[in-house]
Amino acid sequence: MAGLGPALAFLAATVSARAVVEVGTGTGWGGLWLLRGMAPDGVLTSIDVDPEQQRATRRTFLDAGHGPSRLRLIVGLAGEVLPRLTDGGYDLVVVDGVRTEYPSHLVEAIRLLRPGGVLALHGVQEQPTGDGPEVVAVRATLDMVREDPRLAPVLLPLGAGLLCASRRA
Repeated sequence: MAGLGPALAFLAATVSARAVVEVGTGTGWGGLWLLRGMAPDGVLTSIDVDPEQQRATRRTFLDAGHGPSRLRLIVGLAGEVLPRLTDGGYDLVVVDGVRTEYPSHLVEAIRLLRPGGVLALHGVQEQPTGDGPEVVAVRATLDMVREDPRLAPVLLPLGAGLLCASRRA
């Protein structure tokens, strides 16, 4: 995953991110990179279904010097949490979760982004092979991004593939 962390920090810095949504908190590795690139008063909203993981990640963020005012860790299914977040209220939305949910997460991410905001989906390759549910969902997501006139996309060969798109004004 060399280069993926710095790319996340770069994306956050490029849009002067003050409000970021991360789907898939995991160990907090990506969130630490996002916080590194965000504005000093920026808030990271990170969603994960695993409460134990969220508790451990909160400690990781606090140990790294990121105070509670910079974190909003939400335990829940992204498909249930994303619809409750504010339309156009986010500078950056990063999705690294269940690939079969990417098409619905994409719809929500576009709604959440302010004009000029950036979407990043990890685990998206240009030519996914196979015909399993994850591959079908990734292909559908790629098609949706390519066909959406509100987005200016680029696929970066970082990690397992990083699909980025800027939301046009």
